Amino acid sequence: MKNTVKLIVVGFVTMMGSLTANAQKIAHINLDSLISIMPESKTAQQAVQDYSKQLEQQIVGMQTELQGKYEKYQKESANMAPIVKQSMEDELNDLNKRITDFQQQAQQEYQKKSAELSKPVYDKAKKAIDQVAKESGYKYVLDTSTGLVIYNEPADDIISMVIKKLGITPGATPIKPMTPAPTATNPKK
Repeated sequence: MKNTVKLIVVGFVTMMGSLTANAQKIAHINLDSLISIMPESKTAQQAVQDYSKQLEQQIVGMQTELQGKYEKYQKESANMAPIVKQSMEDELNDLNKRITDFQQQAQQEYQKKSAELSKPVYDKAKKAIDQVAKESGYKYVLDTSTGLVIYNEPADDIISMVIKKLGITPGATPIKPMTPAPTATNPKK
């Protein structure tokens, strides 16, 4: 009986030691906070703001031109020949369409410029996080601003084992993810 208890205790201690040895260190960081205090982030933000102001000035100039032409049209339209009146209306509509198109393009360019200028800042922060995690022995680092894993040891990825378990042939062409079924709030395009 004494030997049985002794074996159970030894087994338990061995198991606990094994669990402790396999414990994974997990850390967290608020990536948004880190990026916001980086000097490179302030420089990138200023460049994006300057770019935005340029785009806004262009839009204001186009709107001023439209407003001036519209006021001229209102003053003179009563005395215009029908063909001249139609020509001015077409010109006003064309200018209005150009402004709308420019606003859409400007929004896309603004987002593109913002992403382009933020990427090096994010990459620098990510590299530093990776280095600190490796140096400190962390297996995972969680981003508390998004809840995403931003660092993990590559050895912890079990996708190859799951692929093998499912009997999928490596190198098979991946299938596009399924799109959600159309609903009233998500109409299919």
